[in-house]
Amino acid sequence: MKVLVPVKRVVDANVKIRVKPDKSGVDLTNVKMTVNPFCEIAIEEAVRMKEAGTATEVVAVAVGVSACQEQLRTCLALGADRAVLIETDVDIQPLGVATALKALQEKEQADIILFGKQSIDGDNGQTGQMFAALTGMPQGTFASEVTIENGKAYVTREVDGGLQKISTSLPVVITTDLRLNEPRYASLPNIMKAKKKQMDIFTPEELGVDVTPTLEVLSVEPPPVRAAGIKVESVEELVDKLKNEAKVIP
Repeated sequence: MKVLVPVKRVVDANVKIRVKPDKSGVDLTNVKMTVNPFCEIAIEEAVRMKEAGTATEVVAVAVGVSACQEQLRTCLALGADRAVLIETDVDIQPLGVATALKALQEKEQADIILFGKQSIDGDNGQTGQMFAALTGMPQGTFASEVTIENGKAYVTREVDGGLQKISTSLPVVITTDLRLNEPRYASLPNIMKAKKKQMDIFTPEELGVDVTPTLEVLSVEPPPVRAAGIKVESVEELVDKLKNEAKVIP
């Protein structure tokens, strides 16, 4: 059983981002980049499947610039068997990623495709669902528990009203939620071994897909600066400010 895990290169969650002076996007100059945290959860789950004997191969794949090789090597150090980079300098969007991954899936024929439920930069939460729609595969999104038994996937989903349990046939698309697992750290020996693991590089053109963006970013602006908070001396003063200054209570 093969598990395909798409991962995304994002700005490290501890970095305070800066907007470019022309407001065309986020300034990535000398910024630390990392594997998207939800994608790390997906990699961890795939590696656990292999350790449990459920999966036989874990393949990490990224769609993006050449520098994504660094994040793919991290995935290899975490336990992935090999990696694939679909290299493009286009500012790729969710539909383009899903289209490129569909073409790769036709080559790989993976049984389980494990996405992180969303990235911490665009925060769209779209790619897994788009990929499922393009391929016609069943999907289990926002998974907090995954079990593979007798050719079926059993997924516990986190929904607004609580937990929803579903079962579906393979191949299946699963997107991982925060509580699915806690990713491991890559050990130094595994980091060294990752340098020798296989990494294949394709272009969208080689896969026969068009990843041209369908949306145009008009402007990126930082959130307005919030005023500093204040302390009040009594409940009466708090109520007065909420009523007369904030005007949030009548």
